[in-house]
Amino acid sequence: MATLFVTHHDCINHDTGPGHPESADRLRVVQRVLEGEEFMFLHREEAPKADINLIKSVHDPAYVDKVMAAIPKDGIVSLDGDTYVSPGSGNAALRGAGGACVAVDAVMSGHEHNAFVGVRPPGHHAEYDRAMGFCLFNNAAVAARHARDHHGIKRVAVMDFDVHHGNGTQDLFYNDPDLFYCSLHQWPLYPGTGAESERGCANNILNVGLEAGAGTAEMQHAFRETVLPGLAAFKPELLIVSAGFDAHKNDPLAGLCFCDDDFVWMTQQLMALADEQCQGRLVSLLEGGYDLPSLARCVLLHVRTLMMG
Repeated sequence: MATLFVTHHDCINHDTGPGHPESADRLRVVQRVLEGEEFMFLHREEAPKADINLIKSVHDPAYVDKVMAAIPKDGIVSLDGDTYVSPGSGNAALRGAGGACVAVDAVMSGHEHNAFVGVRPPGHHAEYDRAMGFCLFNNAAVAARHARDHHGIKRVAVMDFDVHHGNGTQDLFYNDPDLFYCSLHQWPLYPGTGAESERGCANNILNVGLEAGAGTAEMQHAFRETVLPGLAAFKPELLIVSAGFDAHKNDPLAGLCFCDDDFVWMTQQLMALADEQCQGRLVSLLEGGYDLPSLARCVLLHVRTLMMG
């Protein structure tokens, strides 16, 4: 067994306009860095388009239709203050959700030990019936639904270490006791959700906020004392990681001070937990990360660590 990398060129064609932080260059640097010689044995697969009915089983069907109808024939259209779509955005969004599902298939079948899905737009801000925060469809939630529908498992956990709270994943998991969402994020910060008091219908939501300026020591303390015990107590059958790299000290959109090696350490801890709880089954999905050099280095380290498992 090995590590699978899932991506697709269609995700490059999601054009957010000049100067937008969630640009196609983010995926370009990820794809480029994973072409290095040390990744010659990294398994690769192109992301298929997700079944639109699967997405509608997670999101409000009318919302899904609204998003797809908003895709322009030319130019760029705003869905909200910071979420834009272009002619290529519909296919990109379907590839993003489909890539997450094919990674789940590979890991659940035992063909791969773990997987990293490099797609865009990201997903963790997309709520049941609302696009926001650069996100159209919630790839992690779609992957969780697919795993439960097609692989006979019940309990799926998502661990989100993006610097911004994944309000969308929380929204979609809140009332299902067999879905667990844990987020380590800067607090307070956009989108304004993620308080520790937000606990879900069965204590299935675990939010851990870090103050601006927090770095390695605070992150490791939070992992050891709260994140890892919370995930272990849930006993997931599959671990999905919303892997945002914008908690890095060089990222322009937030104020945490993680360094490159922190992403190695978090990956190692989550792999160990997956080994103990769910036969090593881990699917990592690209979320944020807006300083391109830091994003490239941290993805390289993240995937290198996954391959060492």
